[in-house]
Amino acid sequence: MPGHDASELAQRLGRQAEAVCRHYLSSGHRAGRYWVVGDVQNTPGRSMFVRLAGRDSGKGAAGKWTDMATGEHGDLLDVIGEALALADFRDVAEEARRFLSLPHPELEKSRPPVDNTSSSAPGSPEASRRLFAMAQPIRGTLAETYLRGRAISSLSDTAALRFHPKCYYRPDAQSPTEVRPALVAAVTDLAGQQTGAHRTWLAPDGSGKAALETPRRAMGDLLGHAVRFGTAAEVLAAGEGIETVLSPRQVLPRMPMLAALSAAHLAAILFPPSLRRLYILRDRDPAGDGAGDSLVVRAASAGIETISLTPVEGDFNDDLRCHGADALRARLQDQLHPEDLRRFMEG
Repeated sequence: MPGHDASELAQRLGRQAEAVCRHYLSSGHRAGRYWVVGDVQNTPGRSMFVRLAGRDSGKGAAGKWTDMATGEHGDLLDVIGEALALADFRDVAEEARRFLSLPHPELEKSRPPVDNTSSSAPGSPEASRRLFAMAQPIRGTLAETYLRGRAISSLSDTAALRFHPKCYYRPDAQSPTEVRPALVAAVTDLAGQQTGAHRTWLAPDGSGKAALETPRRAMGDLLGHAVRFGTAAEVLAAGEGIETVLSPRQVLPRMPMLAALSAAHLAAILFPPSLRRLYILRDRDPAGDGAGDSLVVRAASAGIETISLTPVEGDFNDDLRCHGADALRARLQDQLHPEDLRRFMEG
């Protein structure tokens, strides 16, 4: 591939990364600063993410993508080539130049709505910090009602969770903005700095999630980061969803845990320097299996022992709700390292 020409084209495509994704990866959707899709062949799913903003080149460049299920990665030239089955770089370059010559006015219409966070750029880490600061502790709120309805009653070390009674929600760019109650979670890096936020909009009485097409949305810088419960040192448990992770904490209240918020982000979590054993809270689905397998490989390369914890049902919250805390405790007892069983198991 002609290096200079390829680099220049990749940079130009990166400056229009969202337009490229909407055109060639139409099965996906925007999630914060990333475009999320199944794979580079445009399969629906959540394994592959494309960075929509960043520098022109190098690490963190806009347009760079990674498929967490397969480990594949590349730039937007690769996306174009795969989407159109173009094997020759000259054909890929010609298609890229054709695309770059087109106007893309639809992007202005598709920008994420301004949240009730500030005048900061929508979806930015600063906007997520302002949203979290405006929210309140969850004790006595609809957020606590919602979690108790999911059989989550012990809320120790949940300072990362707050409640906003009037969190902005906008179904799409053409719809008016609504206000709804929401559970708001802080996404933080290894140093504890907030980089993003996750919102779960709730039913008016807190009896469940709001009846919306997308009742959960994330904002800010998510890659590598997570919603954290407890402070990790040598041992950590990691899973996808907030409710999934809070469920084992009902019987392992002293074990540090994190929620990565999706299978793709679970596979990409950053490891604390002192970590020596990682428990992976698996979801029983293909995306969860792929993320867990990728995480095992990454942890092994860093010299970290991994132990997969597998639920009976679809995830650990299903187990907690269907079978109760005692059954969940018994199942985890059979899977935990004996040292951690003594250290973290309640009772």
